[in-house]
Amino acid sequence: MGASFGSVPIAMGDAIKAVLWDIDGTLLTTGGAGAVAWQRAFGDLYGVEANIDENTRAGMTDPEITEIIFAQVVGREGTAEEHAAVVAKYLEYMPDAVAESSGYRVMPGIEEILPRLAEAGIVQGIVSGNVEPAARIKLERGDLNKYLSFGGFGSDDRDRVKVTERAIERGAEAAGAPLELAATISVGDTPRDVTAGHGAGIRVVGVATGSYSVAEQEEAGADWAIETVEDGFPI
Repeated sequence: MGASFGSVPIAMGDAIKAVLWDIDGTLLTTGGAGAVAWQRAFGDLYGVEANIDENTRAGMTDPEITEIIFAQVVGREGTAEEHAAVVAKYLEYMPDAVAESSGYRVMPGIEEILPRLAEAGIVQGIVSGNVEPAARIKLERGDLNKYLSFGGFGSDDRDRVKVTERAIERGAEAAGAPLELAATISVGDTPRDVTAGHGAGIRVVGVATGSYSVAEQEEAGADWAIETVEDGFPI
């Protein structure tokens, strides 16, 4: 499957030197722990039932989620200070929510591919809509943080393209040299991940381990659309 940015075709055989991983639905699933933490936070501060799954879509950043729940559940926009207070409360609940989740699991092939790429000298980081502390809490239970020293996060920006660009910038700091866009890919499970990666000028692997099928990943424009990282990963 080929891809192009503008009028310039990109060969799938180009050497890949850096991989940016989405978390939820790609590296792991928390089994709904994030939604539990959000519900507890809004319940504590505003006495409302914040059903995250009902009001938001996969691939949204934490700042987007905060805005939507304020608008649709609390019934007003909320101030920057109120948004920050909710996120802080959410982070208070995250460790227990993740630890208690019976549905937490690392996705197929992830525990094998991360060390394999590390041994091959591939630079690996995160590109996630989560604020960084939440991302690290989720990764810690699966012992994945050690492979992912940098990233772009929802705490950097509410827009996933800018989050991806920030991950690329931090990857340069980690690698000691700028990451070549043609040699960098991102891996995600939603069309938003595909759009963000392409918006930042890199190729994207769409995996069907989240809410979207291989066909939907292809329709979204993923450069590779695969069931799991065990099936056709480009490195």
